[in-house]
Amino acid sequence: MDLTAAENTEETNVWGGGERPLKSSYGKLMMWFFIVSDALTFSGFLVSYGFSRFKNMDSWPIADEVFNHFPFLHGVDAPMYYVALMTFVLIFSSVTMVLAVDAGHHMQKAKVTFYMLLTIIGGAIFVGSQAWEWKNFIKGEYGALETKGGQILQFVDASTGKRIAIADFAVEVPSERDVHQASNGIWYDAGSSPPSFSIQEVVKGFEANNNLVIKSEKVDVTGHKVILSRDDSLDQIDAAVAVVEGANLVHNEYGNRLFADFFFFITGFHGFHVLSGVIINIIIFFNVIVGTYERRGHYEMVEKVGLYWHFVDLVWVFVFTFFYLV
Repeated sequence: MDLTAAENTEETNVWGGGERPLKSSYGKLMMWFFIVSDALTFSGFLVSYGFSRFKNMDSWPIADEVFNHFPFLHGVDAPMYYVALMTFVLIFSSVTMVLAVDAGHHMQKAKVTFYMLLTIIGGAIFVGSQAWEWKNFIKGEYGALETKGGQILQFVDASTGKRIAIADFAVEVPSERDVHQASNGIWYDAGSSPPSFSIQEVVKGFEANNNLVIKSEKVDVTGHKVILSRDDSLDQIDAAVAVVEGANLVHNEYGNRLFADFFFFITGFHGFHVLSGVIINIIIFFNVIVGTYERRGHYEMVEKVGLYWHFVDLVWVFVFTFFYLV
């Protein structure tokens, strides 16, 4: 019995002698089951994000103000440009996967190899780009103050309305600022190291610069953050209890801390799927090179991993739409 006949016999045994559902192989149908269950998981995450955003609509960060970086263009305001480029790369990798599957149907090994390689490169670029976005999101660029109630106070130039970094106006105040040790108890900001500036340095610098005002995390009816007057800003800054630089699961210089929590969880979960897909594609790619599927007489494994890759791309379209655009 040759290899193809053995596989057909094994397939029949798997289905117990009945007709194959939807004329699909066992492996392809199991991939569809996985995709449906994973789609429900992502749906739950996005629904939770929607409820949280609706509840905190008046304080939710504006995506254009958060994701406005572009590699090698420091200081250039490029809202959503890099995220849009990431999205294009991932969608293009889905196109190359379609071409790889089609080439597999025609038993064209060279084309399958080529298009699989392009798919892997596209996925790797996306994962690297997402890591770069995370780095900028965590590090932050401007810094902010946080009040006891958790409100975020950002700083802008009163004449231009442009965001001003704390480092541009903070005044150095001689003081002893040690690295936090558990044995010392809790001090004003939990963490392994203090922020770059103390509250006193930020407040003193703000008071000395009459052209600075505070942008609150509250959003007005036009969808823009509310900018306080100079007098209101001076009153509000007295309520600050901590300096916030960047974002983590506890503090978020961009606004509501739930925004950072969902950003890390949803984009991280999707990034894990993309990374897993890249690894699986690499394994399939090498199997194509050594002729594994040529000997089997079909490239169904490429088609199955293609289903997963298309699902990952489709999920990102929803994440991009609801998290970044809406």
